[in-house]
Amino acid sequence: MYHPPVLKNRRTLLERSEKFISDTYFTDCNLRGRLYGDTHQLTSLSVSQTAKRISYSEAVQQNFQPCKVGDAFGSTWWTCWFKVVLKIPEAWRGKEVHLRWESDGEGMLWRDEQPVQGLTKEGEKTSYILSECLKQNEPHSITLYVELACNGLFGAGQGSFIAAPDPNRKYTLQKAELVVFNRDVQELLTDFEMLVDIVKMLGEEDQRGYQALFTANEMVNLCDPTDPDSFSSARSLAQKFFSQRNGQSQHIVHAMGHCHIDSAWLWPYEETIRKCARSWVTVVRLMEKNPEFIFTCSQAQQFQWVKNWYPGLFSRIQYFVQKGQFIPVGGTWVEMDGNLPSGESMVRQFLEGQNFFKAEFGQYCKEFWLPDTFGYSAQLPQIMQGAGIDRFLTQKLSWNLVNTFPHNTFFWEGIDGSQVLTHFPPGNSYEMKGKIEDLIKTVKHNKDKGRANHSAVLFGFGDGGGGPTQLMLDRLQRVQDSDGLPRVNMSTPDRLFSELQAESGLLCTWSGELFLELHNGTYTTQAKIKLGNRRCEALLHDVEVGSCLALSQNVGFSYPTKQLQELWRLLLLNQFHDVIPGSCIEMVVEDALEYYKGNSLSLDEVHLILNTLSWDRTEVIALSEEGAQSRLGTPNLDKGHHSLYEWGTWCPLVDVIKPVQVLSSGGLRGSVTFSLRISAKSSITQEVILDANCPYIKFSTQVDWAEAHKFLKVEFPVQVRSSNATYEIQFGHLQRPTHRNTSWDWVRFEVWGHKWADVSEHGFGVALLNDCKYGYSVHQNIMTLSLLRAPKAPDANADMGHHEFTYAVMPHAGSFQEASVIQHAYNLNFPLRLIPDMNNIRPWSMFTVSSAAVILETIKQVPTLETGTNPGNSLLCDLLEQPNYSRPAEVNDSKVSLTFRPFQIISLLLRIF
Repeated sequence: MYHPPVLKNRRTLLERSEKFISDTYFTDCNLRGRLYGDTHQLTSLSVSQTAKRISYSEAVQQNFQPCKVGDAFGSTWWTCWFKVVLKIPEAWRGKEVHLRWESDGEGMLWRDEQPVQGLTKEGEKTSYILSECLKQNEPHSITLYVELACNGLFGAGQGSFIAAPDPNRKYTLQKAELVVFNRDVQELLTDFEMLVDIVKMLGEEDQRGYQALFTANEMVNLCDPTDPDSFSSARSLAQKFFSQRNGQSQHIVHAMGHCHIDSAWLWPYEETIRKCARSWVTVVRLMEKNPEFIFTCSQAQQFQWVKNWYPGLFSRIQYFVQKGQFIPVGGTWVEMDGNLPSGESMVRQFLEGQNFFKAEFGQYCKEFWLPDTFGYSAQLPQIMQGAGIDRFLTQKLSWNLVNTFPHNTFFWEGIDGSQVLTHFPPGNSYEMKGKIEDLIKTVKHNKDKGRANHSAVLFGFGDGGGGPTQLMLDRLQRVQDSDGLPRVNMSTPDRLFSELQAESGLLCTWSGELFLELHNGTYTTQAKIKLGNRRCEALLHDVEVGSCLALSQNVGFSYPTKQLQELWRLLLLNQFHDVIPGSCIEMVVEDALEYYKGNSLSLDEVHLILNTLSWDRTEVIALSEEGAQSRLGTPNLDKGHHSLYEWGTWCPLVDVIKPVQVLSSGGLRGSVTFSLRISAKSSITQEVILDANCPYIKFSTQVDWAEAHKFLKVEFPVQVRSSNATYEIQFGHLQRPTHRNTSWDWVRFEVWGHKWADVSEHGFGVALLNDCKYGYSVHQNIMTLSLLRAPKAPDANADMGHHEFTYAVMPHAGSFQEASVIQHAYNLNFPLRLIPDMNNIRPWSMFTVSSAAVILETIKQVPTLETGTNPGNSLLCDLLEQPNYSRPAEVNDSKVSLTFRPFQIISLLLRIF
């Protein structure tokens, strides 16, 4: 017989409930201590260790040595295969039986030669269900294998997770046993947890919070942890509370399982393959038990890995895709960086991604999904639409250091006017846990109250994988429609965006880039990766153009379709949002640089002197143009610290090692060289080059760099005054302020751009060109280009060593368009290709463009059109190369007439032979 509580003190009652379910206090007598019942030792446990990642079939052939709980294994990045032999006691018949496994590595359980579940303590997956209710005819003697990766969910950082990996770290097996799992205790614990969290999150001002408090207290009174028969009455009280329904106007949460897996970050590409398998096999098991469970998953590359390495798992994923539970999203090959890849690279991200999803799952993705990158180019809306996507989800701008982004649901407008419906989950996370806190934050932080009544909650462990758990699903199930909380629907991205579109009449529009006020160093770090990216983008461009030219001259030429696709996919992989920005460990950098080395094709069969650009490379503007020289100041090389917290700590480089020497003083080239000391360990050598008929001065630069926490920049004081500077982005350009009037201005102390930036006033300007750099700063009349950084985490050796690169300064009359700055930046990045055996080839041109405002960016062969189609000689198509038969292009006398909007991307299918 229980009695109502005498005390009404909130803190006392709350602590009473908290201690009743604590995993720290009173576990000898509270409910938490009853979660597991009897235990039983394994029959045997043995291990085989290897420095390599090997397949299951290889692993089971290895020699296994006896081991025990408490033993340590590794070092970091090794793999331990455990052979687990067990026998379930006959006395456990009718009980739920688990294998309990805890270690500080990432585990994958194999049964009957197939992966069946991830086992990762950090991801709250520490047991495998052997039987939900042990029956006599079920196997009692079982042999399992556990593949343990010697790294944690977030790699193996030494001292902190973001630090460089500790190569000598050992990994301990902490638990390996059979246990009886008390499911009724788990259900009651979940009830208590949700009630306690409601009390905490709704606070002292909310009546519903007090209802939860007194309900939990009454449940403590009713529940005897030693008597399972008392649990049902306590659970009835909880169910009564949760079943009190909401009002019709309550905010609606669209809950979707999610598992953000960085394709590389604090671990190498190879480990990501296993992270995908560990995470997704667990998701599939959850779907088998929870038919309402919805899971969203991006990155075609990761699906390709799983298809290649785990074909059985991939077949199960295909099955659940068809059922509508496992939902591919994103449409891109990887979740790429949103700033640094070229326009054509971004197109190929969608082309390769969407084509993969269509081929493997029978559908294109409807949403672009990029929750974790360092900003978003203003050209993305148009590229999305060209790939059949007009919806976008991210949350990264919630990380802004200074300014709070004003919207959660809005229309995002690109530089050409294209608009996409965009949603930032108001909970500001892509790895929620289904807790009350997540739901309350989603409602509280929604900046579009009254405009949008639907929001996403993405739940599941992420970044290092892991994904959702059964406990998360149980939490959300309890509060689907409970008074005082938002309504919770297990939903899909399509349902979410359809609801948002239906009520979009009051939504605001954001025009231009989505600039992240954080991680500006990613525009510069790991310079060799950025150099490799730029050069491989140019090389693949040239190979495709050259191959098309060769094909037009010789129908027997074998266009390297398969090889080009493989090379493009490697380049796209390296554009992942922790690789090309340089925010990854050294092992990833080494892999990326090897991929760049392999990313080359021979042009020997293309017997041409190859100009892959659509203009005459001898068309120039003389540098001595009136007024040009006199308004360009002396460049300064600076070394210093660089962050929002350390402005102004710069030191000009003035220590001369080798004074100026003339290398060439006449003819087609004039050049001088000099060397400066950066520090006792670092130096820079430059050749300053002025070529005949070339409008810019080149600085061919070599740096031996051995600094720590330093930043190398070059700055040009120019006699130009303008309130805005112009920066090249993908397929276009945009302006950013040169002043620091507001916090939105000054927080952009470092911005990104591609091949050029320009400051112009009426009649005159100066452009800064480069062949592999992305970080710029233009403040008042100082133009700055970022050259090298020296961070020490997560790669302790980032950017150390020898570097070679070129930048150029181009003073010009008129606007940057009139001065052909765009074309000259292309010239710097796309050198003429000198092909041998040219004696018998006459000069000829395949394409010309009549307007200097239009850039012919890419020429490539497309797959054969469907049989029976007759496209004629010219058709417009989308960025997925799907023809629009209703819109033939106007062709007259070998000329195609096109009309462009500003910054518009147009794709044509042309029959050229």
